[in-house]
Amino acid sequence: MKKWLLFLLCLLALLAFFLRRYVLALVFRLPLPRYRVRVASGLRIPTRDSLTLAADHYYPHTAERFPTVLIRSPYGRNVQAGVFGFLLAFFAHRFAERGYHVLVQDTRGRFDSDGEFEPYFPERADGLATLDWLQQQPWFNGVVGTWGPSYLGIVQWVIADSPLIKALVPSVTAARLYDIVFPDGAFDLGMALRWMALFRVLDRHKNAPLPLVPVWGALMLPQAELMIRPALRALPVIDDDIVTTKQRVSFYHTWLQHARPDDPLWQETLDAVDMNRVYAPVQFIGGWHDFFLRALLRDYQTLRAAGHRPHLIIGPWHHFSHMFTLFDSLEPGLRWFDTYLKGQNRLRKKPVRIYVMGARQWRELPDYPPPSTPLRFYLSGDQRLARQPADAPPDQYTYDPATPTPAVGGTQFYLFGGARNNRPLLRRRDVLRYTSQRLSAPLEIIGAVTLELYVKSSLPYTDFFGRLCDLYPDGRTINVCDGLFRIEPGKGQCQPDGSLRIEIDLWSTAYRFRKGHRIRLLVASGAHPRWARNLGSDDQIMSASFAAAQQTVFHDIAHPSALVLPLVN
Repeated sequence: MKKWLLFLLCLLALLAFFLRRYVLALVFRLPLPRYRVRVASGLRIPTRDSLTLAADHYYPHTAERFPTVLIRSPYGRNVQAGVFGFLLAFFAHRFAERGYHVLVQDTRGRFDSDGEFEPYFPERADGLATLDWLQQQPWFNGVVGTWGPSYLGIVQWVIADSPLIKALVPSVTAARLYDIVFPDGAFDLGMALRWMALFRVLDRHKNAPLPLVPVWGALMLPQAELMIRPALRALPVIDDDIVTTKQRVSFYHTWLQHARPDDPLWQETLDAVDMNRVYAPVQFIGGWHDFFLRALLRDYQTLRAAGHRPHLIIGPWHHFSHMFTLFDSLEPGLRWFDTYLKGQNRLRKKPVRIYVMGARQWRELPDYPPPSTPLRFYLSGDQRLARQPADAPPDQYTYDPATPTPAVGGTQFYLFGGARNNRPLLRRRDVLRYTSQRLSAPLEIIGAVTLELYVKSSLPYTDFFGRLCDLYPDGRTINVCDGLFRIEPGKGQCQPDGSLRIEIDLWSTAYRFRKGHRIRLLVASGAHPRWARNLGSDDQIMSASFAAAQQTVFHDIAHPSALVLPLVN
């Protein structure tokens, strides 16, 4: 009996091996594979400054001519680079077996490519040089699509104006970068430190034996988190790269030395993508809890305003949940390429597909955002959110940079971003909470959320942070969306009594508050390290000193602080 069972298991394993491509097609809702795939590894592609970049070419085993999908990555192009390279090889096979040439390339200074890695600066020239090389290949049919998330999306945008590019599928990424590095004018310290630590960990484990790839993949992010922990507490911020990696990281210093949005570095280089010259169709893919979300939506709306019809998908993801479930962008990417690179119309009827959190439903819309009605909840006494403003004494708290209010979940570049229980924040004395009555019916919002606050601080330089939450009947406080406003001289609307009126962009969301739940608002003065703690002075980068701020939040008839929600029918 045992022999028969063993024989049956071996037979099933053998069958699964031979049918694996068809099983994967069913799992990921893809058309059935049509071709066997061959791989030409270790190709050398010349740059315009006489270096070479390493690439692998995946192609169908047939004499037919096909379009090309270009994927350029700093995280490794194949399994020898680790888990990210393994994923890219997996996706390249899926495209190739459905009739595409796929070129997967290490960007400059990464893995097998020549040069030094300096993010963003050489990517346009190197991307255009790669397109030049493609035009010289006998198998190239003149049509290119680009695909990839995060940095792999950034390198798509910098060559998006090339006439060879006929379709783009950028996911969890953006064309303009200042708002990514300095969201709301405050440095995203967590993103910068985790990113540099991630590169160190990737380099440490490259060329690991194949059986160890999933092991190192599972340990990669925890290792990076351990590396940055001392830097999260260290000052000055300018030295945190040395604290993290034991050496100077040039791109980190470049960012910090050009911290103003009007700096030529951003205007002429890092944010120099001209969306008016992008004519290829674009399929955007984003996440409600991704730190690229706001910039991605701006890119989408810029193309819409220019008369284009990009498509948009937004899921319930944060950055790392999407990075490890890139399969969410495989099927829409293939559908997009089949339509615009092969002339097969496989588009959805409506161009926008979004996930409504709370309702746990996908919705298809003709555009984003849909029409909505502003719904105001006013901050009131006794920690309440009310439908009408009322007189109540202000609330006060002390923000001390020595023990900064921590970031919990949300739009962090962090393994534990996204929707989380905010209990750690509710225990703190530097966090205010305001809560509505129980909802007698479901309430659904889609679009941008705003917090109008009347505030006063003992310091001229400080931050105010707002977070919209869903208070469940069981007591859990789950974050929906949030944002920060950095106060400095000249910012905010000064009131006759010396207070300031500020509007905090709490970013965008699609969320249904269920019947019996409550709407909760948290107000604080930081979310470190998502936004680097405010030191209370005009020097946030070089200074190692700081001061505590006495904060006041007003909510009365003369100061009608309010949470504004985009209510949809």
